[in-house]
Amino acid sequence: PGHSLGAAPIMKGFSNLFQALDETTRTSAKVAALAAYFTTAPAPDRVWTIAILSHRRPRRAANTAELRQWAAQAADIPDWLFEECYSVTGDLAETIARLLPEPTTPATDGRTLADWMAHLIALHGQPSPTRRAAIVAAWATLGPTERLIFNKLITGGFRMGVSQGLMTRALAQATGRDAADLAHALMGAWDPATTAFDELIAGGGDGARPYPFCLAHPLDTPPDTLGPASDWVAEWKYDGIRAQIIHRAGAVTIWSRGEEVITDRFVDLCALGAALPPDTVLDGEIVVWDTAAGLPAPFAALQPRIGRTSVSKKLLATAPARLIAYDLLEAQGADLRATPLSVRRAQLAAVVNALPPGLPISLSPALPAPDWAALAAARNTARPQRAEGLMLKRAASPYHPGRKRGDWWKWKLDPMTIDAVMIYAQAGHGRRANLYTDFTFALRDGTALVPIAKAYSGLTDAEFTEISAWVRKNTLERFGPVRRVPPDLVFELGFEGVQCSPRHKSGVAVRFPRMIRWRRDKPADEIDDITTLRALIPG
Repeated sequence: PGHSLGAAPIMKGFSNLFQALDETTRTSAKVAALAAYFTTAPAPDRVWTIAILSHRRPRRAANTAELRQWAAQAADIPDWLFEECYSVTGDLAETIARLLPEPTTPATDGRTLADWMAHLIALHGQPSPTRRAAIVAAWATLGPTERLIFNKLITGGFRMGVSQGLMTRALAQATGRDAADLAHALMGAWDPATTAFDELIAGGGDGARPYPFCLAHPLDTPPDTLGPASDWVAEWKYDGIRAQIIHRAGAVTIWSRGEEVITDRFVDLCALGAALPPDTVLDGEIVVWDTAAGLPAPFAALQPRIGRTSVSKKLLATAPARLIAYDLLEAQGADLRATPLSVRRAQLAAVVNALPPGLPISLSPALPAPDWAALAAARNTARPQRAEGLMLKRAASPYHPGRKRGDWWKWKLDPMTIDAVMIYAQAGHGRRANLYTDFTFALRDGTALVPIAKAYSGLTDAEFTEISAWVRKNTLERFGPVRRVPPDLVFELGFEGVQCSPRHKSGVAVRFPRMIRWRRDKPADEIDDITTLRALIPG
C-alpha cells in the first residue's frame, strides 16, 4: 500500500508505529520506535497497542469469508479475481487495501486507535447488513495505510516482528519501571477496553495473575561447553501442556503458557490445587497419565481435552490429567523466582511430599548427573520414558521471564526421519506470498501414494525460490491456491513422534514435521514405505 493520506489523522500515531516496525529488522530500532510511541500516544491507545502486540483482541466484527465478499463487491470485481489476487498477495488485509478504490470521503474526525477498537467491538453481534455497511463506510474514509491497519484490526493478523519480551523492554524504557515487573503486570486476563494504562502497568490487581513463564533455548552446542555437569539439574522433557496452578484467596486457577485459563478443561486438577497451601503457585507440565505404565501417555491422548470447554466423565476416566511439577514460584505469598533453582526444587519437594496421597501430581525427577557422558546415555533412553529428551537447568538459576540464553536448555533427541515425495504445493504468506513453501508429502503404500504430512519450514530461501519455479512449470492441477505436482521431488522429513490416527487417510499422524533437506540425490522410487513409518509407532 501507498502512503497515508496527509489530511487523515485517524490513528496516526499507531499507523506511524506500524510503518516504523515494518521497515526495520533491527531490534534496537524497534525498541526505540515502541518506546517513543509508549511515551507520546494517548493512554487508551497504549493499552490497545499492548493488547494487540500480546495477541489479545476482541471477537471479530466480521469473519474472513464476509470480508472477502464485501471487499470484492466494494472493488467491483468478481470473487474469482479477488481470490486470485489473495493467493498472490498472501495477506487478506493487504489484498483488501490494495484492491479497494481510492477513498471517497477522507475522514478528518481524528478518531484514535481506541476509538476504532470501540467501533469494531460495538459491531459484534449486529446483523450482517449493519456490519457490512459500517465496514464498507470505514473503507471509504481511510487512506491505504490506515485501511490496511483497519483490516488487520478486524482480522487480528498483525505480524510486526515484535516479541512480548521486546515490547516489554520498550515499555520499561518509556515508563522507567522494571522489565520483569512489567512482564508480570501484563500477564493474566485483562480487558483492553476497560483497563487504564496506569492500572495495567502497576499490576497486582488480579489475584489469579500468573507469572511470566521461564522458557528454554534449544541446545545447539555440545553439552560439555556448559561447564561441569554437576552445575546443572537434568529432567525429562515431557510433551504436554506447560501450565501454572495457582491457589490464592481460596480459588484455584490453571493457566496455560499461552496465557489462557484452562481450569474448566482440567477440573480433575482442581482438587490438587485446592490441597496446596494458600498463596502457592506451581509450574509444571500437564499430561495424560498412563496408570498401567506409570508414565505420561503420548500427546495424542491429551489432544481431545485441549479444545473442550467441558469434559465428560468418560473422558476424565479414559484420559486422566496429571501435573508433572517442575518449579515452585510462590509459597505463602512470597515470590520465589529470584531464589536459586536448587533451593526452589527443595521447597517444591517439601510441598509435594506434604500433599495427601492419591492426588494427580508427580515431582519431576532430577536425573543423576555425574558427568555429561552419563547424561547423554540417559538422554538416549528418553523415548521409552515417553520424553522428547532432557531439560538442562543451571542449579543456581533464577526463574526469569521469557527466554534468556545460558540458564535453561532443551537437549532434545534427534528427530525421527523418513524420505517422502512432495505431491502438493501451496504459496506461503507475508514475505513468502510469492513462493510455494507449504508442501504436502506422501509415502508409498503398495503401488499408491498416501499423504502423511504437511511441512513448510527447514529450507533456505534460495531452495524455496528454485522449488517455486519448478512448481509453476510442472503444475498438473489447481485446487484454489493448492497445486498438484508430479511426485518427483524427494525430501527428508524430521518429526518428534508418530501415532495412529483414524482421522488421516494414512492411518498415522506425525508430530511437528519439518523438512530436514531436499534429497536431490534420491529418485522418487526410493522413498520410504508407509510400513516404515508405522513401525515407529510406540508399542
